[in-house]
Amino acid sequence: MKTPVAVLICLPLLLSGCGDSSLNPFNWFGGRGKEARDVGATTDAGTPTDTDPRPLVAEVVAARLDRKPGGAIVHAVGLPPRQGHWDAELTAENFGDPVDGVLVLQFHAVPPPRPWPAGTPQSRQLTAATFLSDQDLAGVRQIVLRGATNARSLRP
Repeated sequence: MKTPVAVLICLPLLLSGCGDSSLNPFNWFGGRGKEARDVGATTDAGTPTDTDPRPLVAEVVAARLDRKPGGAIVHAVGLPPRQGHWDAELTAENFGDPVDGVLVLQFHAVPPPRPWPAGTPQSRQLTAATFLSDQDLAGVRQIVLRGATNARSLRP
């Protein structure tokens, strides 16, 4: 009697290591499935572009540059249209290569999965920062932080 009970308890544990197989008990009732995320499109020539699937925040309300040994930290405060945005990040356009001495950083954030109230501007603010090394800043005369409706610029 003890052996069948032990087998029934241990069998699902052993089968859960079967990954995406139909033997995995976590997949029996719909499971989690695979999550698809676009990691970047390609141009007609086949070279990757630097697209980010996350939308830009509506507005960049503040920005500052703190010089540190070996580079600088770029801080930005963004204001999305609603509460609940997350995973805020500053991403460089053109793979981080400055164009005519201008390095453009886009302020992206993931929108909430379901509608949230708009809330006050203070409750919606997001902060993001990135470190730029001295090599990244070589030849940069201006850093532009871009949101959906505005942009802020900094001088290194």
